[in-house]
Amino acid sequence: MENTGTVLRELRGAQKSAKGVSLYSRYVNRPAGRVFAAAAYRLGMTPNQVTLVSAAFTFAAIAAVALARPGWGPAALVYLGLAVGFALDSADGQLARLTGRGGPDGEWLDHVVDCAKMILVHTAVLISFHRYFGLGSDAWLLLPLGFLFVAVLTFCAGLLREQLGKAAARSAPAGGASAGPVSRLRAVVLLPADYGVFCLVFLLLGDETAFRTGYAVLAAVHALFLVAFLGKWFRELRALRAD
Repeated sequence: MENTGTVLRELRGAQKSAKGVSLYSRYVNRPAGRVFAAAAYRLGMTPNQVTLVSAAFTFAAIAAVALARPGWGPAALVYLGLAVGFALDSADGQLARLTGRGGPDGEWLDHVVDCAKMILVHTAVLISFHRYFGLGSDAWLLLPLGFLFVAVLTFCAGLLREQLGKAAARSAPAGGASAGPVSRLRAVVLLPADYGVFCLVFLLLGDETAFRTGYAVLAAVHALFLVAFLGKWFRELRALRAD
């Protein structure tokens, strides 16, 4: 079997395009995922097995949000579980591209886990707010519900945009325009919408006010991104119809 250094070099050559990817995913999550993918390859794991390990880390961290009283110790453990789960979420795709063992079943499983964690993480915050936080007003309970709505709508609309775009590309004549250059400014602007940056807010769980404020700010930013994304995706799909 190839040594780890060789596997890492091959993985670097099997990366997805950096276009439309935030700086966190490009310089933190993908490299971390590459290390996990190399380790999984050495252990003889399949991409689907890596996906399930990712789910285990993520769901354990989410359960801690809902069931453990907030504090700095739990905050660090929650963040670690979410961050490792996210890196492993990148590793499964990298391993699939390296080994050629990816397929519709793996893509389906990956999307199911992504959707589940998106729903559960905001549900866990809602439970934590209700059980442990001195909110002052029950209106605060609407915040995680609103964030959940924004996250799920963004996920579903983005996935549908991707699939419809692929279908249109298959039916279009060959020789379409190539992808544009990677924009560093766009990579910076997308940082607040990156799941890895969202995970960072859980480091604030040791202070109720700090966490609630950080979570509310991210919810507002994600809502703004949703509006921008919906307009952009609609225009792109409309242009495909015109073509």
